[in-house]
Formats: sequence, C-alpha cells, structure tokens
Amino acid sequence: MPVNLQHRSFLKELDFTAEELLYLVELGATLKAARAGGYERRSLDGKNIALIFEKTSTRTRSAFEVAAHDQGAHVTYIGPDESQIGTKESLRDTARVLGRMFDGIQYRGFDQQLIEILGAHAGVPVWNGLTDQWHPTQMLADVLTMREHTAKQRADVVYCYVGDGRNNTARSLLVTGAILGMNVRIAAPEPLWPEADLRATAQELAACSGGTVLVTDDLRRGVRDADFVYTDVWVSMGEPAEEWARRIELLRPYQVDTTVMADTGNAHAKFMHCLPALHNRETEIGEQLYQRTGLDALEVTDEVFEAPASIVFDQAENRLHTVKAVMVATLGGSSAGHDAPVFTNP
Repeated sequence: MPVNLQHRSFLKELDFTAEELLYLVELGATLKAARAGGYERRSLDGKNIALIFEKTSTRTRSAFEVAAHDQGAHVTYIGPDESQIGTKESLRDTARVLGRMFDGIQYRGFDQQLIEILGAHAGVPVWNGLTDQWHPTQMLADVLTMREHTAKQRADVVYCYVGDGRNNTARSLLVTGAILGMNVRIAAPEPLWPEADLRATAQELAACSGGTVLVTDDLRRGVRDADFVYTDVWVSMGEPAEEWARRIELLRPYQVDTTVMADTGNAHAKFMHCLPALHNRETEIGEQLYQRTGLDALEVTDEVFEAPASIVFDQAENRLHTVKAVMVATLGGSSAGHDAPVFTNP
C-alpha cells in the first residue's frame, strides 16, 4: 500500500511505522535534490503555518521557516514571551484558536504531554520541533545523513550514542533505530541510562524489525564496529549548578575524543552531533565551564568535531530537507515526487 500521511501530526517516532519514517526520509532526499537542481515544485502555496517556540532555537526555527518559504507557505513565529499559553490561556484553548487560523502548527517546548494536547485539539497537523522527551524531526535528518555516508544496507548499520542516555536525542535514537531494524547502542553511565520501560519497548521493536539494541556503561563495547558515533550536550541551560557538576563528573569518561573514534575499529566511522556542541572555549558557556572545570571541551573534543570524519553540518542542513518532507507529506501531499534512493534492507 502507498504511504499516505495527509493530515497526520508528527509528534513522536513511536506513532509511525518503519515504512512511514523511511517514506519521509526518502521524500526529504528527493526535495533536497530538487532544491539543489533548481526544479523544486511548491506544494504549500497559500498555506499558513504557526511556529510556536517555548524554547529558543537556531536549526529548528531556520529549517521550518526556510522549508515553508521554499514551498510557498507563510509562517508566523510565536516566541517564548509572545503568547498567552500557560498564563492566561490553556494550551487546549490555544490549539482550538490556532487551528481555526493556521493550516499547520510546529511546537518546540517542554513536556511531551503539551504537544499531545496541541495535536489532539488543533484539528490541523502538528509537528514536534523538540520536547523534553522526543526529537523526531532530528531523527529524520540523522537517518538521511547516515544514508548519505554509508554504502551499507540499513540492517547492517551500527550507530552508538555516547553520553546522557536519558535526554530526548538519545531516547529518539534508541526507538528510531529499533523501529527501522538498525543496530543501535547507548553508551552511558548506568545512572543516565534510558528508563527501563523505554529500553523494553526498544527491545520489542527491534525483535519485530530485525534490529538490535544495546545499552551499556562500557564505552569501548558500545562503540566497537560502529559506523557512526553520536553525542549531544551533557547539560542544558536552566539546570541548577549542582546538577551540572554531577552530570559532568559522571560523563567525563564518555567524552568523544580520538581514542573513542579509534576504538570503533572502523576507519570509516563518522562523528555525529545534533548541535550546538561545547567543543571549545569560543562561547560564553564554554569559557564558563572551562573556568569551573578546567575542561576545554565537554561532550566532544575540538579535534574530533573539526575532523574530516565529522558530518555534523550535513546533519544540520538535512534538518531543512526532512522538515520540509514532513510538512509536504502531511499538509501538501507528496507532489514533489519521492523516487530518490534510500538505503533499505535487501
């Protein structure tokens, strides 16, 4: 059966089948090629899209705005202090108002339950730009990036996330790989492992898809034979100083450096990061952390980040193309076509 995602929301990966997720990746690849070749066709002319940001953003906001403009849609940005959400008006009421005015809504914010409420009451497609629990648009970009950097079949691809296994990126990587039949690993100190019920869900998904799941505190075991080593920031703005200190102490042995990359035993292993990255002292936070800890970098060294094996900016660009795919598939249909290759199982 052909995949039809018209009028669907994109709230989390667990709502989608492998075929549906791969369809979005494939459509993203096609739209990327069309943009580069100058033959992209607009599917969203006359559409109006609301972009709700309760958390600030660089890549997500840019991706949604440029994607919408490329496809002919108009966007309205609603920033952290630019709505009544949660102060004078419930999210449920806001959803019903915005759904009467806009054709689609992007939400980037806090608890997943908030976007679930938005999706349930807006009456139009709602897309998750990031919540505390999930980061589904990042996953589409990551899978497209992996596909562009390996000749392997999907079932043979191994990737390892290194760091805080409880954050939204790690959780999304765990379930996405399991759904798609890939070999996904999380290398993290045990106190920072994904919760037990999520690990069990991932194992069940992998058993059905033919993938494998490994969560371990053994970093060398985690990265062995990996095609992709992935990490993310250890701490988030707004967390108390004592939590920063505890997290950094736990994660110091898990910094991705040249030794970790060599421990893959794979000369073609690539480094991935969803950005922003604390890989040097060239930011205010980076300098503050250096003064506090003596570390020039946190989750990844500058040497690895700037190495030829680093594909982080390919990931960043692919946010645009896969976000565009989500909007086109759910709001405008797939008239741009979807015949680009995407790595699949034989």
